[in-house]
Amino acid sequence: MRSQELDFDAGNPERQPRQAPHAPRDASRQAVGAAAGIAVHVAALNWQALADELTAHGYAIVPGMLTADECAAVAAQYAQPQLFRSRVVMARHGFGSGEYQYFRYPLPSTVAALRQALYGPLAAIANRWHALLGIDSRFPEEHADFLARCYAAGQTRPTPLLLQYGPGDYNCLHQDLYGEHVFPLQAAFLLNEPEVDFEGGEFVLTEQRPRMQSRVEVVPLRRGDMVIFPVNHRPVQGSRGVYRVAMRHGVSRLRAGSRHTLGLIFHDAT
Repeated sequence: MRSQELDFDAGNPERQPRQAPHAPRDASRQAVGAAAGIAVHVAALNWQALADELTAHGYAIVPGMLTADECAAVAAQYAQPQLFRSRVVMARHGFGSGEYQYFRYPLPSTVAALRQALYGPLAAIANRWHALLGIDSRFPEEHADFLARCYAAGQTRPTPLLLQYGPGDYNCLHQDLYGEHVFPLQAAFLLNEPEVDFEGGEFVLTEQRPRMQSRVEVVPLRRGDMVIFPVNHRPVQGSRGVYRVAMRHGVSRLRAGSRHTLGLIFHDAT
């Protein structure tokens, strides 16, 4: 077990230049199949660097996690109601403007492959966060085992969702909490190209620090990028040790065009 202290020297990397997805990766994914290709891609990511980004900034970006074709295919699923268990019009609930739909089980193959492949590496980070914060519970290595905990507590409804925004739409700052069992990290995938398919609609994170004013981060994303971020709180190193800060996320007003996002939450809902 590493020391229960955040290493901000190791955890404050300089932002690296964005690397665009390239043809060999796309071709290899097609050769082995989308689900297997996603698993291989996730396993090859530099998870220590991503953990350091989460420590330093409260989020981590994986450029080009989805190919352009995958983005288009997932976004097109919004018009297939048989894939979803419910649809939410945000204005009706004071959540913002726009709408989203929760997938039903069984999840579409790309969504299921991403959720399955990402859970294990994220669980390792989540367990370290719990240790740092003095939280006793730990997450199992396999997602199926964690979902079994959710089911036992009555959390049986799938939470992966597809969001759709048009001109003037936005998403209020919020946390995706659905029951007793909460996995502390989640991921979102931008499915359209900024400044081409839409204008505005930036992904926004806020960090509410104890006895301090909130900090805001606008996260730069391109089509196919994945952003990993906290569901509700994260550990931060202070002068007197590690403390907990509350996190919320949202989307700023879309000025023009159409924006779709795939959201992956790893706990299910009551």
